[in-house]
Amino acid sequence: MLEVFNSSSQWNRRANDSHPQSCFLQMAAKIIYFTVNGRAEQAEFREDCPAQDVKDLFRAAAEAGPYDILKLYNTKGNIINISPGLEPNTPQSCYKLEVVAADCNSADLATVLGFDLSSMEKRLQSLEKKILVEAGETPSVVLEMKSQVESFREKLESVEHLSWLGLFKELSEGTHKPSPFYHKRALRKTREECERVRETFLQMSSLEVTEEVKQYLKTPTFDNWQWEDAEIMVLLRVMYTDLDFMTKFNIELEVLQEFLYEVYRRYNNIPFHNFKHCFCVTQMMYGLIWLTDLRSKFDDIDLLTMMTSAVCHDLDHTGYNNAYQINARTELALRYNDISPLENHHCAVAFEILEKTENNIFRNLSTEQYKRIREGMIKCILATDMARHNEILNKFKSILPAFDFTNKDHKDVLMMIMIKVSDISNEARPMDVAEPWLDCLLQEFFNQSDMEKLEGLPVTPFMDRDKVTKPSSQTGFIRFVLLPLFIELANLFPSLEQHIIDPVRKALDYYTEMEKALEKEKQNRAQGDQPGKVQVANTDRPREPAAPSDPKTPANGNLSRPAGPLKPPASTVPYVKK
Repeated sequence: MLEVFNSSSQWNRRANDSHPQSCFLQMAAKIIYFTVNGRAEQAEFREDCPAQDVKDLFRAAAEAGPYDILKLYNTKGNIINISPGLEPNTPQSCYKLEVVAADCNSADLATVLGFDLSSMEKRLQSLEKKILVEAGETPSVVLEMKSQVESFREKLESVEHLSWLGLFKELSEGTHKPSPFYHKRALRKTREECERVRETFLQMSSLEVTEEVKQYLKTPTFDNWQWEDAEIMVLLRVMYTDLDFMTKFNIELEVLQEFLYEVYRRYNNIPFHNFKHCFCVTQMMYGLIWLTDLRSKFDDIDLLTMMTSAVCHDLDHTGYNNAYQINARTELALRYNDISPLENHHCAVAFEILEKTENNIFRNLSTEQYKRIREGMIKCILATDMARHNEILNKFKSILPAFDFTNKDHKDVLMMIMIKVSDISNEARPMDVAEPWLDCLLQEFFNQSDMEKLEGLPVTPFMDRDKVTKPSSQTGFIRFVLLPLFIELANLFPSLEQHIIDPVRKALDYYTEMEKALEKEKQNRAQGDQPGKVQVANTDRPREPAAPSDPKTPANGNLSRPAGPLKPPASTVPYVKK
């Protein structure tokens, strides 16, 4: 049992068990200096202290409520994780702790204020409607009261300073990030885990997102690693709101929240195809819609189809691709007759979620509109099966010279291309965002090849941990899958060149140079040279994941571009995601 006490502005965390002294000697305590509300504080805890206890420690220091949102900033103004892995600092390099948003509906706050603000607001709305019916207009006194309530709510929520959703990350820096791996967790999320995230998400439902974040959310450079699952759901809600889906399709906020929560719940704890991947694909789709001005070219219902397809495209993925499903004769392979078993399953789960009235964001659409969206979502999600990559790309290339935005068939193909681009777009992001995703993907691949070996199944070559290196896994994939796909989309939308093609070329340069350095190191070893002349960190084999609280240092991506002709490998499909 751990307890917190305050002594002379020093917040401590010590173990209280049967052998307190011996436990305390096992690991030295670290001291963190920080300020909160202008006063200097210091926290003391051991590195093996549970992460939640560390967060509770800072919450106690800030005298914050259970649902208040806290963020810790370093001296550069960047958000840093409140965790046992916090770097010790000095009084001269104090961190800054802020309570950036307060829950105006909590029981504790209602007790302190003497009334429930939410209840008061509802009563005021009811009174306003009654007076409006009887008097024909709203009296000035009611308008004044309403203004006061809104002003008070804004002060409580600190909307103007919502730095928990602020732009403090410097994309040029290789910031430390927690490992994103989930390989040691159970496949399915526990009920307790889901309820905890759900409660946090609902408590955030009334929060406003800063305009800076809304703009940042429209760019391919967005860094997903800064956001927790509940915050990610808030950002997904922002996307639906900013595209005006709520108004145009009469989607109630409560229904959208239930839908997003169910989607979160049905993504599994696996290294790559998880809820964060769902968010990244949806965010890239959202960014592409804005960057290509697709709102002026597509109907709103097509945009809703594309966004919802991205949200649902990998639901209930178990971390084993279609080749495994078919070779192992799994239930999915038998059910779907070996035809895109995963993608058919993702789509079925999506509509299973939408079948429940409380989750159905399409429930106010006409029968014809729903039929159109269902048809479009099925096409989009099934298009993410990379076995169909060449088929879909060739079809798009054939219609590109005479592409017509009024032609339904043309638009259907473009929608499939857009979700394909979004699905495999990690390398279009900054290197310190993209490279952790590659580590995630390789870990999932290695898990599958290990299982294939154990079960005596054909081992997928590009997933074999004994044969694959990080650079070799990417160079062919980027050259012969990513770039040809991205270039064709940029032929239709030239403005995308700088946003998605230039970063991918840089990624290719980076991994090509890494591959050359690795090959040179092997040659040196073979010739009996002393090790260490060529230093290539963690490239001999892709790194194994660290515990979730361990930091990761992204590699430097500033490498020169390789020369020479481009020649495809024996097979390009094995490099792909699915």
